[in-house]
Amino acid sequence: MSAEASWRIGACRVVAAAGSVTGVRYDRNYDVLHLAADRPLAIVADGMGAGEGSAAAGRLAVETFATRCADPAPAALRGVVAEVHSLVRDKARTLSDLTGCTLTAVTGVDGDGGGEAAVRIVQLGDSRAYRLRAGLLELLTVDHTVAWLGLVHGWYAAADPQAQADGYRLTRYAGHPDRPDPDVLDVPLRPGDRLLLCTDGVSGQLGYQQLARLLGEGRPAAAVRALLDATLAAGGQDNATAIVLAVTQ
Repeated sequence: MSAEASWRIGACRVVAAAGSVTGVRYDRNYDVLHLAADRPLAIVADGMGAGEGSAAAGRLAVETFATRCADPAPAALRGVVAEVHSLVRDKARTLSDLTGCTLTAVTGVDGDGGGEAAVRIVQLGDSRAYRLRAGLLELLTVDHTVAWLGLVHGWYAAADPQAQADGYRLTRYAGHPDRPDPDVLDVPLRPGDRLLLCTDGVSGQLGYQQLARLLGEGRPAAAVRALLDATLAAGGQDNATAIVLAVTQ
């Protein structure tokens, strides 16, 4: 699947492209993406597990967020995520499969009405948002996993097998029984910036240097193709989804 869009955010123009591949591990794609044509909005979700609960959670989360997030105020976005939790939990009661998903979204905002171009990121789970600026790739979001806590607090080294196992233990996700709030953060835009939203099928298979290089290559659609092709070349061991946003004047 693939999509492209172009938006104005403040004084900046943003060109976006999105795509997803199934890989070889699963017989279907449990990632869900949304790229709005009429407004600055991009969403990725990654279902938990490989069953109908995974697929249903991703569909519900993305469809609900896309249709209900007309107000970009942080409180309103948290309210939409609360609605997502409720709908996914209701669906889970009808299924025997694990039912939940990650949710990472970007919407455009004008800084306090002053025309400053910025995006507002909503984060729940371990899909990610990165920024490439002046050659430096930075991770903007936090992974809501036990592994992230363990690595940050020195419980074990990154190469420890326990870190890999704990990467599958999400502390926040859409459909969590405790309905946790998402992280909501604002990121100002500058011409030349590139943003990447991706599921862990991208971030988990491609290293830092490769991500930075491929994200900076060509137009957004070409960068998306390069990133997804690289996940397949790396083994295609997970569904992989990427949305690339390029900022110009």
